[in-house]
Amino acid sequence: MKIIDILKENKLTLSFEVFPPKTETAFDSVRQATEEIASLSPAFMSVTYGAGGGTSKYTLDIAKNIYETHGVPTLAHLTCVSSTKETVRSRIEDIKQAGITNVMALRGDIPESMANEDRSRWDYRYAIDLVRELRACAPDLCIGGACYPEKHPESANQAEDINHLVEKVEAGCDFLTTQMFFDNNLLYNFLYKIRQAGVTVPVIPGIMPITNANQVDRAIKLSGSLVPQRFKSLVDKFGSNPNAMKQAGIAYATDQIIDLFANGIQNVHVYSMNKPDVAKMILSNLSDILG
Repeated sequence: MKIIDILKENKLTLSFEVFPPKTETAFDSVRQATEEIASLSPAFMSVTYGAGGGTSKYTLDIAKNIYETHGVPTLAHLTCVSSTKETVRSRIEDIKQAGITNVMALRGDIPESMANEDRSRWDYRYAIDLVRELRACAPDLCIGGACYPEKHPESANQAEDINHLVEKVEAGCDFLTTQMFFDNNLLYNFLYKIRQAGVTVPVIPGIMPITNANQVDRAIKLSGSLVPQRFKSLVDKFGSNPNAMKQAGIAYATDQIIDLFANGIQNVHVYSMNKPDVAKMILSNLSDILG
């Protein structure tokens, strides 16, 4: 089932994100964790991209297994940074052969070893290049793209970032998923601005439950997210107590999701990663709300 069709349904939904193993020896444990999350019957599950070597294959293996074992629609991530056209086209064929119908088109992080390279020589410099490639090579795929409520870290300002987002949607994105954020007002402001700019495709807010204090710095580094004082106080108070921090972090994420639902958002994506217990606790907190 295509994600865009799920988003057209008039009901509240949660989806979850997982990641593939880095090595073959870890495959079974990752598969088990992802199957546990799939057994909770989320609207869909996204599988992040394992960059380099054989790990890119694991993304499709995990995505295919989720659908075949539990019937949960899957969204496979695909990145293009520094890749050749031949490599990307081969991966698109692999996606089609695996029966995957949904792809999240991302540029991907630039490796430190390539940070100073002349990017003008790359076949794909930005995510929009991958969106165009996917639309040309696999027109039937449902294509998702990323967006940033607080602007992409490499954009000069939000206006520039939104202009690029408009171009990416026009290139063929069917829907967008946001980077994590910790203040819902940032999302509401962002949605107003992109709708004014002409972006009409569905936007799925992405929520990251912070379940240990060590995640905070990494989350900020990855997303560039502003952290409200309310959240900082939570970490200061409970960060040294793992069980309390986990409970408080899930409560904070749940509160964000409830506020989103209450303000007209119908679909929320949870960056649960490979943590079935986190997914279960959030679903339990929302059991009557989701119905």
